[in-house]
Amino acid sequence: MRANIFVTDDDDVVRQAITRRLVKRHHEVRSFDSGEALLEALDHDVPDLILLDLKMAGLSGLETLKHIRAKSQQAMVILLTAYGTVEEAVEAMRLGAYDFLIKSVDLSGVEPVIERALEYLTLRRRIDFETQDRPGRYSLQNLVSHSPSMKELVGQIQEMAQNLKTTVLLFGETGTGKEFVARVLHHNGPRAQGPFVGVNCTAIPQELFESELFGYERGAFTGAHQRKPGLCEQAEGGTLFLDEIGDLNPTMQAKLLRVLQERSFKRLGGRQDIDVDFRLIAATNRDLRKDVEHGTFREDLFFRLNVVSLDLPPLRKRVEDILPLSLQTLARHSKDLGKDVTAIDPDARKLLERYSYPGNIRELQNIIERAVIFCRGQMLTSGDLPREVQEMAHAAVNVITQGDQPMVRIEMRLGEHTLGDIEQTLIEEVMRVSDFNKSLAAKHLGITRFSLDRRLKKQSDP
Repeated sequence: MRANIFVTDDDDVVRQAITRRLVKRHHEVRSFDSGEALLEALDHDVPDLILLDLKMAGLSGLETLKHIRAKSQQAMVILLTAYGTVEEAVEAMRLGAYDFLIKSVDLSGVEPVIERALEYLTLRRRIDFETQDRPGRYSLQNLVSHSPSMKELVGQIQEMAQNLKTTVLLFGETGTGKEFVARVLHHNGPRAQGPFVGVNCTAIPQELFESELFGYERGAFTGAHQRKPGLCEQAEGGTLFLDEIGDLNPTMQAKLLRVLQERSFKRLGGRQDIDVDFRLIAATNRDLRKDVEHGTFREDLFFRLNVVSLDLPPLRKRVEDILPLSLQTLARHSKDLGKDVTAIDPDARKLLERYSYPGNIRELQNIIERAVIFCRGQMLTSGDLPREVQEMAHAAVNVITQGDQPMVRIEMRLGEHTLGDIEQTLIEEVMRVSDFNKSLAAKHLGITRFSLDRRLKKQSDP
């Protein structure tokens, strides 16, 4: 971690030696010869870490530390002294210092303490990010819903969020935000004060999934040295979110069904039934109805899960949401990366709207993050976008699917595109929107199935 560090010591030799060491480590360093000078600087800048000499003319280190805490609760402070007492160390910790370091002649002990402090700071910030304003981050207002399909979905989410127990099944392609919607349901409902326990069913080996879901007793198997609560117990009073549930094997499907029916389970190696109270939200990018037909997913479990189902539309079917999502993501990454990128220029906006986003919202977020990294000004330009997004501008025809009903918009550059280009791209897009169902595609195009086959054959012929 590259940190902003203030060094305060009235000994010029020591102050300069510490500063040189830190600059070599690529930290940004400012030095001060008194506590008064440090406190004045804190009115304009708050560092990550402050190294503060205990014995100084004027304000002492402890006196300065009291004023620092009044100005900034976040900056970490390490007190330095050539000699010190236990009483002073205790008082420094009581005032909020991170550590109390005895200065050696070669200052060899300074760097390890600084590294530990910065590791702790990184961890603290990560925890703060994960826990800060969770209800705010997952508020209904953070669901971008300018498109008709999302407006309808948000209405359904509002209704389901207030439901205490009903199981919800989320359908949607990879990257459409299924886990985010699950968290919105949790944090805007009566179980918001309970835990949200999420697990990706493909991330845990199937042979370990049962022990992870139900936990185990001591001695249940080799290596089970103590009792371990499972995910079902951890979700007590809250929400259990099972992502990619369509990938569960038949054995685990049967065991999960029993939990949903009985609202109880046994730990591995246990004899006692454990009652549980959680709301289950499951998600998948598979067509579970087809899996049921093919015998790879239990029909009884599907019906148990499919009490209420919500379909998350792919980004290509909610074009009205692309720019609001882009700006929302831009603000977050601009802050995280320490940049001041606040807008997207018109050319970049057009490219973002034209792109098809096979990876959906997750891909859009990655595109914006990359663009912010390479952006050199306050406005994100088309040149900051990845090559695959820019290449959409050179396609023969740009096609956008918009709204709940299949709608295709064609942008044609006169004199450059031909009628054949338009027809070919239009047919390709309508086929894709129709999930390559030729009868449905012909209906959308207002032609016969025979006529569509003839055009497709013509396109495929060299």
